This record gives sequence, C-alpha cells and structure tokens, in this order.
Amino acid sequence: MVEFLASYAWTIWLALVLVFLIVEMFSLEFTFLMISLGSLGGLVSSLVGVPWLLQIVIAAVLSVLLIFTIRPPLLRALRRGGDSAKSNIDALIGLEGVVTTRLTGSGGHVKLSNGDVWTARVSPAADSADVDLGQRVLVTAIDGATAFVVPAERTVL
Repeated sequence: MVEFLASYAWTIWLALVLVFLIVEMFSLEFTFLMISLGSLGGLVSSLVGVPWLLQIVIAAVLSVLLIFTIRPPLLRALRRGGDSAKSNIDALIGLEGVVTTRLTGSGGHVKLSNGDVWTARVSPAADSADVDLGQRVLVTAIDGATAFVVPAERTVL
C-alpha cells in the first residue's frame, strides 16, 4: 500500500485538485478553492519526492493557511461590488401612484409609476381616511398584496 501511494500520489493529488475545483464552481465561497490550492501544494511536494505523510501535512497546513489569510479579503472584494439597486418590496416604497378606484377604509386600487396596479389602503399615519379618484399618492409600506399609501401632497413616512 505504501508503494502504491508513493507511486501514484501525484495522480491522487491531481484528482483531488480537480474535484475541489468542481465543487468550488457550485459553492462560490472560495473555501474549496483554498483547499484545491492546498492540494496543489501536495501535488508539487509529491513531484519533488516528499514522503506521502508529509505531503498530507503540507496540503492541510497550506489549505488552512489560505482559508484564514486569503479567503476573507477575497470575499470582501467580491461582496463590495454588489448591486445597489433596490428590488422587490424595497423598490416599491416611496413610489408615487394615481388612485384608480377611490380609496376608503376598506381599500381601493392605485396605479404606481412603474405601471403596476395594486390593491391599496390609506396608511394609518395619514390624516384622511378617504382618497379620491385621480389623486396622487405615495407608497409608505407593503403588506402582502396591499400597498399602504398617503396623499402625495402631504407625505408621512
């Protein structure tokens, strides 16, 4: 068994490098990339002629060292360039709209500036309980499929 490991250690290391790179492609967290680079250190030490037990130690130490030193700055650099555009509900808060069905205490409809028509209610922060047809409103909150709005003349957030 020892002769087999000594003879074919480079192929085992090469297979490990490839497997860890493939796993990294699915995880995208740089952990398996660092383990792959540590395994690459094991491959190089195998080609130099280092005993197989020491190859494992070299690969493990190199992997741990890379995980704790190189991975955190790479993750920070990756996340720094994130998309700052609002999406989903966050993108709707603050949008203006026009009342298409009179808003009463039980609800109504508004057409937002992005073209969506929403079921709407007057926000509890607003003074008036009713908003007339055609009046401009501002979205202050979203609850499920209901937009809470206030008249645009007086914006209360």
